[in-house]
Formats: sequence, C-alpha cells, structure tokens
Amino acid sequence: MSLQAKFTGTGIAIVTPFLADGSIDWDSFRKLIEFWIAGKVEYLVVLGTTGESATVHGEEKQQVFSFVAQTVNGRLPLVAGIGGYDTKEVLDGFRTFDLTGYAAILSVAPYYNKPNQEGLFQHYKVLNDHTPLPIMMYNVPGRTGQNLTAATQLRIARECKNIFATKEASGNLDQIMQIIKYKPADFMVISGDDGLALSMIALGAAGVTSVVANAYPKDFSDMIRLCLADNFADARELHYKYIDIINSMFAEGSPSGVKAYLSEMGLCANTFRQPVWQVSASLHATIRELMKQ
Repeated sequence: MSLQAKFTGTGIAIVTPFLADGSIDWDSFRKLIEFWIAGKVEYLVVLGTTGESATVHGEEKQQVFSFVAQTVNGRLPLVAGIGGYDTKEVLDGFRTFDLTGYAAILSVAPYYNKPNQEGLFQHYKVLNDHTPLPIMMYNVPGRTGQNLTAATQLRIARECKNIFATKEASGNLDQIMQIIKYKPADFMVISGDDGLALSMIALGAAGVTSVVANAYPKDFSDMIRLCLADNFADARELHYKYIDIINSMFAEGSPSGVKAYLSEMGLCANTFRQPVWQVSASLHATIRELMKQ
C-alpha cells in the first residue's frame, strides 16, 4: 500500500492513559486501541502532543511504541512521534528507537528556541537525510511559537523526498491553500485541526490527524470519508454535530479536554502527568451536558 493510501482519511493523535500514581495504564491502553480500531479509523499516531510525549521519556517511550505495535498487530498503519527542539536528540531517537511495526514518523517543528526559516529547513533536511522511515512534518505554531511558512514547507516538500506530508495546524487557510496549490503531486497536506478538517479537505487536503476521534472515532472518520467523497452535504451534518464538542475539547488545553470525555465514557482515567491538569469543574459540567445532547 502506498503512503498516500495509508494516510488518506482519519488518523488519531492518541492519548496515553495513566493511573493515579502517574504510571501508564496498560489495560486501559489496550481497551482504547481496540475501541479506535473498531471505529474504523485509518491510522494511529503514537506519542504526539496528545499522547503527552513531553513527559514520556527514554525506555518508557520505547515501551509505548512497542506496546502499541504489538497490540495493533498490523491492523492499522502506525506513526511514531519523534520530534523536538534539539536536532541531534531527534536523530538519536531515529537511531535508537525500535520502530518495528511503524510506517512513518511524525516530527514536530522545533519549538522554544524559535529558529528562523532557514534553521527550520536545515533541521528537516538533516532529518530527511537520516530517517529510517518516511516523515510527516508537523506545523503547529500555537504550540511551537514559530510558523513553518508556506514557502519553507514547499521547499521541504520539493527538496526532502523522505518527507511525504505536512500535518498543518497553523489555522491559516491562506497559507494552507498556497501549500496545496504549489506542492508536488505526491506530497500530502493533512489537517491538524479537527474544526477545520472539512474546510481543508474541500481545499484539497488528504484528511486529518484528529484529537476528537479519540472519543468519537466512528462518526469523525465517517465525516472525513464523506468529505473525501465530495459529499459535503452529509459531512456538514456530522461537522456541526461535533463542532461544540471539538471546541470544548480545546477550551482549556489538550489532552485535558479529550481525557475528560474518555473518562466519562469509562475508557480511561482523567489523569495526566504534570504540568498537564484536569479541566475545570465548570468545563467538565459543560462536557457532560454536551455528551447528553
């Protein structure tokens, strides 16, 4: 199966469930994986932002990668989140992690140190030259503090052939249109915003890497498939069914919001690794009301 076929549709940026003592809840993790597969999504992204990758380190990160691969057992394509603000450290991860069972790597744009556009390009060029798997770059300026411009993303798409896609979460539709219009034919643009997925697919994106699909995999992946089939009339019904839920999931940060939903569903505990924290009591009450509706 081609990369385009594997990663067209709905991927989930999956949560990492924790017990009250902060250790990983492997039983809930297994239950969640089966829930996501039953929801007929196209792929899973492991240890992205939603998976609280910033607080999962070293051997434990390898344990998560291996556990998901063994549990999925080839039933869905998998993407490993390996990114950071130190290029050498990212390369070390490329060399040391056993990525058996994985089809690609998601690598977020460097954050905190705010390199200029040339620095961002050179970072991805080095990753391109040393990667063990195809790379999906991730532009999320709301978290990284630095936008990968359309010009830089297009330069990467043209010159770095091991980078096959961008997960675009800038929220800037003009930028997104520039990338889609001028990208190479085999380069994929994937929405990193649940609320903009319908709009981005209408503009030519290939799907979404979703947070809301952690809790609502079937309906959300159905909506994306309707969009990809140009059936926007039916897709809009599902879009508007979930738009308030999507907004509530991000009102006080992610994955705080989505874990509130998953805990109400009995799929995992509403627990995190600090500094991530539970949503406020008032937002949790709103979430319960939205679920009833």
